[in-house]
Amino acid sequence: MMRARLVLALAAGLFLSGLARDRFDDWVNATTLPPLEVETSVEVTDRDGTLLRAYTVADGRWRMGVDLAQVDADYRALLIAYEDKRFYHHGGVDLRAMARAVAQALRHGRVISGGSTLTMQVARLLENSGTGAMGGKWRQMRVAWALERRLSKDQILQLYMHLAPFGGNLEGVRAASFAYFGKEPRRLTPAQAALLVAIPQAPESRRPDRAHARAVAARDRVLARALRDGTLPPDQITGAQTEPVPHARLPFPALAPHLADRARLSAPSAQRHPLTLKASLQRSLESLARDVIAHQGARLQIAIVAADHRSGEILASVGSAAFAADQRAGFVDMTTALRSPGSTLKPLIYGLAFDQGLAHPETLMEDRPQRFGTYAPQNFDRQFRGTIRAREALQLSLNLPVVQLLDAMGPPRLLAALDKAAIRAVIPGGQPGLAIGLGGIGISLTDMVQLYAAIARGGVALPLTWQQDGTRAEGQRLLSAPAAWQIGDILAGLAPPPGAPANRLAYKTGTSYGHRDTWAIGYDGRHVVGVWLGRADGTPVPGAFGAELAAPVLFQAFARVAPGLTPQPPAPPATLLVANTQLPQPLQRFRPRDTLTADADAPGIAFPPDGAEVELLEGALLVKVAGGTAPFTWLADGVPVVVQNRARSALLTLPGTGFVSLSVIDAQGRSARAQVRLR
Repeated sequence: MMRARLVLALAAGLFLSGLARDRFDDWVNATTLPPLEVETSVEVTDRDGTLLRAYTVADGRWRMGVDLAQVDADYRALLIAYEDKRFYHHGGVDLRAMARAVAQALRHGRVISGGSTLTMQVARLLENSGTGAMGGKWRQMRVAWALERRLSKDQILQLYMHLAPFGGNLEGVRAASFAYFGKEPRRLTPAQAALLVAIPQAPESRRPDRAHARAVAARDRVLARALRDGTLPPDQITGAQTEPVPHARLPFPALAPHLADRARLSAPSAQRHPLTLKASLQRSLESLARDVIAHQGARLQIAIVAADHRSGEILASVGSAAFAADQRAGFVDMTTALRSPGSTLKPLIYGLAFDQGLAHPETLMEDRPQRFGTYAPQNFDRQFRGTIRAREALQLSLNLPVVQLLDAMGPPRLLAALDKAAIRAVIPGGQPGLAIGLGGIGISLTDMVQLYAAIARGGVALPLTWQQDGTRAEGQRLLSAPAAWQIGDILAGLAPPPGAPANRLAYKTGTSYGHRDTWAIGYDGRHVVGVWLGRADGTPVPGAFGAELAAPVLFQAFARVAPGLTPQPPAPPATLLVANTQLPQPLQRFRPRDTLTADADAPGIAFPPDGAEVELLEGALLVKVAGGTAPFTWLADGVPVVVQNRARSALLTLPGTGFVSLSVIDAQGRSARAQVRLR
C-alpha cells in the first residue's frame, strides 16, 4: 500500500513538474521581445575597407557595426571570464551564480558579486531598463530566457558588443576602441582589452577621459582576475599593468568628408559606402592641404584630386583645407565647384590641332598682336615672342598662338571634345567664343583631372569614379595616340618649380582672369593629380599665379602619391618625330585662317565624303581631292600618311577599322577635312 502511494506521488510529481515546465515554456515563448535589429553607424570606407568616416545614429550615439571575428580574441576571453564564466552553458539565467550572489550578500551584508549574465545584460540594454528594481530583474530574466531560445550564443554576444555602454555617447566595443585607442578592435593589447571589459560595469564613473584613476583601478581588477583564473599568461598581464590608460577621447575618422557626404546622399539607404580612395594617401594630401594654406591668409582655399588614369579610379579627393564653416568656406567642395580653368585647356587645343593637320610640335607660329573680330587677346605678361615653335608656345603658355589654332578649328570642336570626355562645361552667356580657350568657361577640378587623364591614357577618355562599382567601359577617343603622346612630351619638358625634382612630370599650370583661380595639373605613366587654389567666393587673389602657387603643391602631392614617377610610354609608331625642315611643307609654318585663300579653287575631299561609311580594300583606302594646288599631303588622325603627292587620288594604308579623321593640305596650306567610318 505504501509502495503504491509512493509510486502515485512520484507520478503526480512528475506530472506537475511537466505541467509547470510546459507552463514555463509557454510563458517564455509568449515573451514580447524588443526589436533585435540594432541601428548602427553609416560608414564610408576606402578601397581596402579602412574606415574613412562614420556617422552617429539617429539619437546622436556612436554605435558601430561589428562582427565577432572583427574583435580581438583576448577581449572576448576576458569579457566572458570576468562577466559570465558559464555563458556558453546556461540558458540565459545562471541560477547557480544568482544563488551564490545572494548567499554572499547575506553573509557580508552587502553585494559582493552580481548574478546577472551577459544575456540578461543584453536584455536590459535592448529595453534600456534599470538594474535595481526586482520587477526589472524579473523582466530581464524572462527576456534573457526568450533570447536564448531565439538566438545563438554568438548572436547574443554580438548584440552585447553593439550595445555595451562606454561613457557619454559611446556604445559598443568598436566605437569605444576608436574613441579611446584610435583603431579597430581587431588587435587590442591585453591592457586595452581589460579596460574595455571594465568600463561598461559603470560607464560614467569609469570613463578614462573623466575618471582616469577609477578607470585604471577597474582595468587592473580585470587583469588581476585574469591572472588568478589563468585567462592570460602571467607575463602578458605583468606588462599590461604598466601600460598607460588614455586620458582623453580621440576624434573618429573623418577623412574625405565632402566625398563621404556625397556618397551618403547618393545612396541614403545604404549602411556602408566603399570608395576607391586610399586612406593613407587621402590623409597625407589632407595634411598637405592644411600645411599649404596655414600661412596664406584667412580666405585662400585649396582642393586636390589624385587618380589612377589607367583604371579611372580616384585615389584621393580633398575638397578644402578643413571641413569647417570658416572664412575659407570649408564646407564647400571645391573639387566640384565650377571655376575658370585659365590656361589648362591649352594642351587639349594643341592636341586637336595636331590631329587635324593644323600644326605639329615643330610647326612655326607667330606670337604677334592680332585681332579676331572685336577680340584682341594678349599674353599674360603683355609681351610677344615673334616666330616660335608650337612646342615652345605651349610650354610658355602663350595666348596668341593657341587662339589662332582655336580660331582655325572652331570653338565647337573644342566643346565637342569636352563632351566626349564627359566633362560638364558651362559657358557664360551660352555662346562659345575664342575666349573659352583662355579660360572663359566653367569647369570643375575633378573634370579637369579627368581631361588630363584622357590625354595620359593615349587620348582615350575614361570617366573618373570614386565608387567601387566594378569595371567601366572604355570611353571615347579624344585625341589620336600620337597627338596625346606629343602633348605629354611637350609638357614633360617644362622646367619644374624651384626646389622640385627635375623628373619630367608632364604638367601644366593656369591662372584665370583677375587671379581668381590658380591651377596645376600633371601626370606620369600611372597617376594624374590636379591642384586648385583660390577663394571659394570667387574674389581675386592679388599676385597669385599657377606656376608660383599651385605648381609646387602639385610636385609635393606627386611625391606622396608614389615614391617615384611611373615612366611615360614610348612614342607610338605613327608619331612623326622630325625637325621643322623635315616636316611636310604645309606643316612647317602655321597660317592663320584669315591668311588662307578662300576661293573656289580651295581643296575639298571628293571621296570619301564627310560622314560616309566605307570599306577598306586590302587595308587601304582610296581618297580623292578636288580643287587645290598640288602637291598634296594626306593625314589620318593628324598623322601624315601620304606626303607631297601630285596626283589627285591616293591609296592610304590605315591600321584598321573604326572612325578616322581625314585631312588634305595643298601646297598653299589650304586644307579640307572629313570624318569617316572604316569597315
